[in-house]
Amino acid sequence: MSGPILVFGARGQVGRELTALAAARGLPVVGLARAEADITNEITVRAALDVHRPVAVVNAAAYTAVNRAEKEPEAATAANVTGPAILAAACASAGVPLIHLSTDYVFDGAKKSAYVESDKIAPLGVYGRTKAEGEAKVREAQPRHVILRTSWVYGVHGKNFLKTVLKLAAERDELRMVADQFGCPTATADIAEAILAVVRKLAEAKVAGTYHFAGAGRTSWAGFAAEIVRRQAVFTGRSPKIVEIKTAEYPSATRRPLNSELDSSRFRAAFGYGASPWTYRVAEVVAALLAPAANRKAAP
Repeated sequence: MSGPILVFGARGQVGRELTALAAARGLPVVGLARAEADITNEITVRAALDVHRPVAVVNAAAYTAVNRAEKEPEAATAANVTGPAILAAACASAGVPLIHLSTDYVFDGAKKSAYVESDKIAPLGVYGRTKAEGEAKVREAQPRHVILRTSWVYGVHGKNFLKTVLKLAAERDELRMVADQFGCPTATADIAEAILAVVRKLAEAKVAGTYHFAGAGRTSWAGFAAEIVRRQAVFTGRSPKIVEIKTAEYPSATRRPLNSELDSSRFRAAFGYGASPWTYRVAEVVAALLAPAANRKAAP
């Protein structure tokens, strides 16, 4: 590599996973937190590109609070539309390819089968709409882009569904979980691997476009929670009951897609990497989060 991988949003759950993995592989990587380089600030973005002269830029920065976005559309628009537009334009000027993360929420979830890249977008809320607009800004400003749409992201860092379920499992004997929304839980470890696969491909060939990348396998939120609870029981001995409910029974500030399943075959064919079965990754993440405390408790 002639320069580092430059990661914006490096303190988020994907950004932290990516910078750690790249460093572990011996790849030059620079991670910038929002305080160091806010993607909505053109001056700091261009300065970062000028200083670091990256081989590729990854935008892992985003406003991801789906419910709160309905009350804070300006903040969501700034992070998900204005920021990517500024970053894409800066990358185009510097001649650097941009890898931009997007979401299953650009779809309305009405399709019965897995979504492919050519399916029509129809976001249901502010979060999905701003992410769709951000994609459009990236395509418009920087032809050398790879947009990765992913879904149901979880990992050892940051806030996510898996960590919420672990907290609830420690406190309650019964968990009410939505059973009529379906998707592909995606580990940050797999997303980080996917991004590095894109970086490798960019170094040897001209690739661009929008790709879906999600964990292997489909489940509901209730099924996802049940697997998390099953895995955590090994370390805690707790087995709270999962009570399946319908979307209509769960209070939410925004409508969510009933079907978030993404077909990742186009990504696998282009970049040679496919995500692990989501159940395997859940086991890994739960162990990483709970095993240290369990071992300390077991020690004499």
